Amino acid sequence: MKILLVAATLSELKPIQEKLDEELDEHEIFSLITGVGMIATTFELTRTLMVERFDLAINAGIAGAFDKTIELGEVVEVIQDQFSEELIEDGVELRSYHEIGLRDENEPPFYYGVLKRSFTFVQRSLDEAALPFKEVRAITVNKVHGNDFSIHRIKERLNPQVESMEGAAFFYVCSQMDIPTLQIRAISNYVEKRNREAWKIELALNNLAEAISTIINKL
Repeated sequence: MKILLVAATLSELKPIQEKLDEELDEHEIFSLITGVGMIATTFELTRTLMVERFDLAINAGIAGAFDKTIELGEVVEVIQDQFSEELIEDGVELRSYHEIGLRDENEPPFYYGVLKRSFTFVQRSLDEAALPFKEVRAITVNKVHGNDFSIHRIKERLNPQVESMEGAAFFYVCSQMDIPTLQIRAISNYVEKRNREAWKIELALNNLAEAISTIINKL
């Protein structure tokens, strides 16, 4: 199987590469570092998929969690993602593009306004009992949340469990290019007023590498 590993930064990708280098693997594995954010991800991923075809793309990275039942360091699978900032202000109200008719909520690749994973054929190869990752809803942001009011507002409006800066762009491009996807995230911090001392980045990166290795070895 020809697999593309997509990460925003070298720090997210390097532990995965080191883990995979220790193992014999039957798959062709290619790596892509896109840079941080949805614009960089869209450009680099599109450029790559225009010239190479892959059987599966895996977006691997860290994320922040709104849902505090998810432990720091825990690995989750994002099965639904959306661009949280595609909004129109109407006085104090915020309305989505589809709510005001700029885009139909089911215009491909959207499904009722959100983006979904697409790896049906891969499901048949994976033993779900051996991959016990919590399935979560995500938002993709340009502005990472760190203010109590904005956190409350986004939770009230979309009820996300995690946030990243690239995930929905990854789903969007791969869906448009008809590439099966997995988005795997390890939780480095809770979404709250910025407190880097409480973050568990190294733990998250190590657990992410283990998770990606497990997935690839099960395919």
